[in-house]
Amino acid sequence: MPTNLTSDAAPSDPVASGTVTPTDVIPAHVIPAHVIPAKVIPADVIPTDVFGAASGTALLRFATAGSVDDGKSTLVGRLLHDSKSVLADQLEAVERVSLGRGQETPDLALLTDGLRAEREQGITIDVAYRYFATPRRRFILADTPGHVQYTRNMVTGASTAELAVVLVDARNGVVEQTRRHAAVAALLRVPHVVLAVNKMDLVEYAEPVFAAIAAEFTAYAASLGIDDIVAVPISALAGDNVVEPSAHMDWYGGPTLLEHLETVPVGSDPSAEPTRFPVQYVIRPQSGEHRDYRGYAGQLASGVLRTGDTVTVLPSGHTTTVAGIDALGRETDIAWAPQSVTVRLTEDIDVSRGDLIAAGPTPVPTKDVVATVSHLHERPLRAGDKVLLKHTTRTVRALVKEITYRIDIDTLEQRSGAEGLSVNDIGRVVLRTSEPLALDGYTQNRRTGSFLLIDPADGTTLTAGMAGESFKTVAIPAAEEDWV
Repeated sequence: MPTNLTSDAAPSDPVASGTVTPTDVIPAHVIPAHVIPAKVIPADVIPTDVFGAASGTALLRFATAGSVDDGKSTLVGRLLHDSKSVLADQLEAVERVSLGRGQETPDLALLTDGLRAEREQGITIDVAYRYFATPRRRFILADTPGHVQYTRNMVTGASTAELAVVLVDARNGVVEQTRRHAAVAALLRVPHVVLAVNKMDLVEYAEPVFAAIAAEFTAYAASLGIDDIVAVPISALAGDNVVEPSAHMDWYGGPTLLEHLETVPVGSDPSAEPTRFPVQYVIRPQSGEHRDYRGYAGQLASGVLRTGDTVTVLPSGHTTTVAGIDALGRETDIAWAPQSVTVRLTEDIDVSRGDLIAAGPTPVPTKDVVATVSHLHERPLRAGDKVLLKHTTRTVRALVKEITYRIDIDTLEQRSGAEGLSVNDIGRVVLRTSEPLALDGYTQNRRTGSFLLIDPADGTTLTAGMAGESFKTVAIPAAEEDWV
């Protein structure tokens, strides 16, 4: 499952090795200027002499979600098709399959529904990732399934997203699965949410229908703590307000879906965030001119790191100073998230893989972890289970001490007394780790506040965790609970 955790691999040159493809997450040390748009970095922070000129083409990761048959895959297909992001042979294949199924026009949903089971059933099962670009922005899109039993797949797709597009069928309005997807987006702290009211052509493009749905969803999402909500009336099948403005909805004066995706703010100012640098690899050549070289390689999870900064190595708590920063084979005075660099310290202290080099307000290392988790595996998670906990580059043994409650994602009620968490369940747990961890609260830092629980027997990912508080839930007396 894609998470906010950094890669296990040490910095290398995937471009030279030919391993990078358009759908890969491009490391900052390969194309650093493309990763962070210039507008979110102060002009005096970008060292253009080292990293090159900043590009105006930012990268937006976003996920789509919606109930079954809301037209989500059709919307994604329409977005790809109308933005000229579909290759000729792909379109020919879709047209051929559509004709074989008796359809007169291409079924654009087939551009994302790639599994045989998906095409046969006309639904989305797996998370489909698509890469496309316009002159104004590059995109990595995660098309997530709408069925209740695939809620975990939405968690997967939205875990790294900066924006979520939640689809609603204009005929049905806000339904149970709509609220569930909004809750998952709030839980994962997705900063921007778009409500796409689809199939407006089937309600005669009526403004009151759109207004009522938008008002209901906005009120619910705001109660979850989602601040940035934009509603767009669309028809994915007809193409209204997807890429081009609709001629049927002159009452709507807002942006099309693609226009909003191209202009929504991306990223944040790293200088406003605490510095977090998980160590992935210790570099000690011990040969030739580098005999005394000791560097700590990794990817900045957040913040800005400068030569001369005072930093704390966690969980040991040792304080030292940054002696130098190496990137792209040269020394530089500054680095910012999410660049991959090598950091040198002034003192020869014990620093190894899994340690966290931090500056600014630092988290207090602890062995007692309280977190909201989303269970991803068919095997239930129960109190007493022994697991591995992976936080950034650090993996430690852990014990599930307590499952405090399960969250009813439809009503946001706390259901205490649960024996375990089943697949797709979201709940509150208490863990005890064998070694202290320097966890931030997930609400403050999505990367250093997230972790995975792993089966120690076979390495299977069991659960995705978010440290600290989640969105507001409602506690109910045990007597009122119904576990039948």
